[in-house]
Amino acid sequence: MAEFDLEDLDNISKSQEVLDLLIQKGIIKEKKFLEQLKYEKELDELQSEMLHLQEFIIRNQKRLLIIYEGRDAAGKGGTISRTIAKINPKKYKVIALPKPTEINLKEWYFQRYIDHLPIQEEIAFFDRSWYNRAVVEPVFGFCTEEQYQSFMNQVNRLEELLIDDGIILIKFFLNISKEEQKDRLDERKEDPLKQWKVGGLDQQAQEKWEVYTLYIDKMLQETSTVKSPWIEIKTDDKKEARLETMKYILKSVEGFESKLDLENDAEILKVWR
Repeated sequence: MAEFDLEDLDNISKSQEVLDLLIQKGIIKEKKFLEQLKYEKELDELQSEMLHLQEFIIRNQKRLLIIYEGRDAAGKGGTISRTIAKINPKKYKVIALPKPTEINLKEWYFQRYIDHLPIQEEIAFFDRSWYNRAVVEPVFGFCTEEQYQSFMNQVNRLEELLIDDGIILIKFFLNISKEEQKDRLDERKEDPLKQWKVGGLDQQAQEKWEVYTLYIDKMLQETSTVKSPWIEIKTDDKKEARLETMKYILKSVEGFESKLDLENDAEILKVWR
């Protein structure tokens, strides 16, 4: 059976008779269909452009590190999966580390993350990162106050060293409203295909909302620098958030020129300075 692709959707939108029939039969709603088509077209263009960016990175032997942090259910995994959809799997890696082992706990805190930094011609996507120690760990008491302060004192210097050595570093913080987070967490619990996403800490995301907010605000304020700013993305609309992150990535690599309109929406994306 032939696949029903973006071109087919585009053809439907241009054929008023077909569109009218689908609306009449209750198969689609015109406004929702056209909004979805617009999103799919822009997503397709940006995903293709991500491949061109990757080719530029390979040709110029660059290293790109993209960190995705955010509240629970803010869409980190979904955003990464859309971003990597068309790029060469041999030249990127997605890092989502499990909880520290006994050996990890005896190491310098950053050590296990450094092992996964990108090499030349590679993009590394961190699905959560060393910033666990800035928010999750202190919220749940997984680190001491001394360990937390040590991290906050070291992280800006570490990132400056990485950037000075040639790594291109982008840090996204995906934010979400309390109401939308509740809806998504409830949906995960009810959907058998999403229940694997619900971890022990997710259960307390709503209960500890204010404590999370305290540490998140401090992280954004104290670890956003001129060289390594935080890019905060509002993700109540998942689709718009995905597009905005890709636009920002595509215009952040010096020397790469895109023909696409990469202007970000200031209502969705904020650069911390």
